[in-house]
Amino acid sequence: MDRLSLIGLFLALASLVGGSILKGAGLSSLWSPAAFVIVIIGTLAAILVHTSPAIFRHAFRIVPWVIRPPASNRRRLIEQIVEWSTIARRQGLLGLEAHVEAQDDPFVRKGLQLLVDGVEPEAIRRMMEIELGSEEQRNLAATKVFEGMGIYAPTLGIIGAVLGLIAVMKNLADPSKLGHGIAAAFTATIYGIASANLLFLPIAAKLKGVIAGTTREREMFIEGLISIAHGENPRNIENNLSGFLD
Repeated sequence: MDRLSLIGLFLALASLVGGSILKGAGLSSLWSPAAFVIVIIGTLAAILVHTSPAIFRHAFRIVPWVIRPPASNRRRLIEQIVEWSTIARRQGLLGLEAHVEAQDDPFVRKGLQLLVDGVEPEAIRRMMEIELGSEEQRNLAATKVFEGMGIYAPTLGIIGAVLGLIAVMKNLADPSKLGHGIAAAFTATIYGIASANLLFLPIAAKLKGVIAGTTREREMFIEGLISIAHGENPRNIENNLSGFLD
């Protein structure tokens, strides 16, 4: 679990609530059904037009990675690759067949199966790099969903503020409604700017970091597979792959 992300989300909420209280506006000033509809529902509507259904679904499938990123232990993976290399040198590549189905990660399972099947090293590299490229492209496209929401939300916040001010202008004859009306109008701006800079854009940036780390680990795995296919010494494989450790 990524505790920094949890702390960040908590502090983001605390900064809004605490700031509103310290400024004397109170909690009630942060709630406006009209602003919610214009900014949040409007942002959702814009992003639905912006992206394809498959990418939209995938974006919300990977958003939990912000709090709980995919398990990653490069050192353990290197140890696993060295173990496979030792087995392959002693028993041949077919000795790894029993290890294929034990892999939970489809990417690792596919690569190991190609190795067991005796596919040429360069063919393994080509197929696995295509697989990795497709996976990375799909994941990065999903992060653009949140980047897009971070772009649309502030603009819709301004639209909400303008609509609120229009409503205020219609009630100029009643001064008692002006203060409340103007405050409500600017609530939409808060929704737009705060959601973009405290939620949507940070989520996109965090997901990009997680994806970059996963891609780096996949690249290390591919190099390990190719080394096993070439029959390299397990100790040399371990030394070469150690360069992938942070």
